[in-house]
Amino acid sequence: MTFERACALSDVAADQALAVTLGRYDLAIARDGDEVFAIENTCSHAEVALSEGEVERTDGGCQIECWLHGSMFDLRTGKPTNLPATEPVATFPVDVRDGDVYVDTETTLNGVTPA
Repeated sequence: MTFERACALSDVAADQALAVTLGRYDLAIARDGDEVFAIENTCSHAEVALSEGEVERTDGGCQIECWLHGSMFDLRTGKPTNLPATEPVATFPVDVRDGDVYVDTETTLNGVTPA
């Protein structure tokens, strides 16, 4: 795995995602307590940045909302949990060390090829 620095952990608010670009990929970095997630930053239903939506804690885990149509995506799996989105978005391995967030964009955790 090849991890690249994405941002400082302190830059990622608890209820919002941070938009970052690593190489050719636009990512949304989000956190749920001590867990940090990297997810493709474009809704699979419309060309909308997921980082502009809210990060919400639910009984089923942590999700990010597409602000335009209200689709929610599970931060762990990238799968949409409600309509209108039906296709998952890519999720990436994350490593947090020395107060920084590192992401491996050469591999996806869920097998989805980023757009």
